[in-house]
Amino acid sequence: MATTICFIIWLLLIADTAWTRSVRQVYEVNEPDDWTMHDFDCPRECFCPPSFPTALYCENRGLKEIPAIPSRIWYLYLENNLIETIPEKPFENATQLRWINLNKNKITNYGIEKGALSQLKKLLFLFLEDNELEEVPSPLPRSLEQLQLARNKVSRIPQGTFSNLENLTLLDLQHNKLLDNAFQRDTFKGLKNLMQLNMAKNALRNMPPRLPANTMQLYLDNNSIEGIPENYFNVIPKVAFLRLNHNKLSDAGLPSSGFNVSSIIDLQLSHNQLTKVPRISAHLQHLHLDHNKIKNVNVSVICPTTSTLPAEHDIFSYGPHLRYLRLDGNEIKPPIPMDLMTCFRLLQAVVI
Repeated sequence: MATTICFIIWLLLIADTAWTRSVRQVYEVNEPDDWTMHDFDCPRECFCPPSFPTALYCENRGLKEIPAIPSRIWYLYLENNLIETIPEKPFENATQLRWINLNKNKITNYGIEKGALSQLKKLLFLFLEDNELEEVPSPLPRSLEQLQLARNKVSRIPQGTFSNLENLTLLDLQHNKLLDNAFQRDTFKGLKNLMQLNMAKNALRNMPPRLPANTMQLYLDNNSIEGIPENYFNVIPKVAFLRLNHNKLSDAGLPSSGFNVSSIIDLQLSHNQLTKVPRISAHLQHLHLDHNKIKNVNVSVICPTTSTLPAEHDIFSYGPHLRYLRLDGNEIKPPIPMDLMTCFRLLQAVVI
């Protein structure tokens, strides 16, 4: 009897070992080295992580052409290669693409086939930084939410380029070759949901015209802007972050009301030619005025009047919101005027 029981246990152990081996073999088939042998197709020039099957990594491989993109791919990484063209054919099955990174290649406008990008109906993010583009590419898919074109040679924006991009929220054109004549009054028409516009490090002498009404972040650092038209900010009533560092702004070039715009909470005017602190809104929280030509601070002029604030008695809660003020690199000498602290009672840091 005992012998029979031992024999049965021995058979069970053998069966369990065989079953374990068969299960292990099933999973071993799906190891990374074996995925390309089955329906998990992957271009041989790229890497397809099994743990992230919707991503295709082809960066830093010296590629001169875009490989055929499998239909399952959502995220495509092709940065830092030698790619010069974007033809339509590699994307003909890539109907699910949401993200394309083509930064640091050699792509020109002539190298982009007309329907190559517009056919990608679900594309949300397009990165084309550090290429050889001379104008904003067009046509682009209506679905696009972010367009990154920094550090190209863009000097032209063809008419109607943005007319169908109502979903675009971010447009980055910094460090290009844009002049004032690149813009028409309707250049940004169609960008109904644009919130961030970056045109720093170009060659602008004037503020860009007729910006989208929903713009909240406007970056124009490192241009040669000399003035701001009267009532300029009426068109962009939601602007909250405004950067105009390293320009040529003077007192005479500012609107009569200065920057008394209730929506602005962060204002940067460093490295300009201002001799006076401009008027500001009671809602402003951060003000950068370093490295101008300011000699003194006339608080009676810059302190927001109480008539612009709610009629309450608690000045700490309802007074001016300014918390950070930078004035170093000017001709102002300490000490800080006491009436400055009296007006801006929420100030946490003043740099002189």
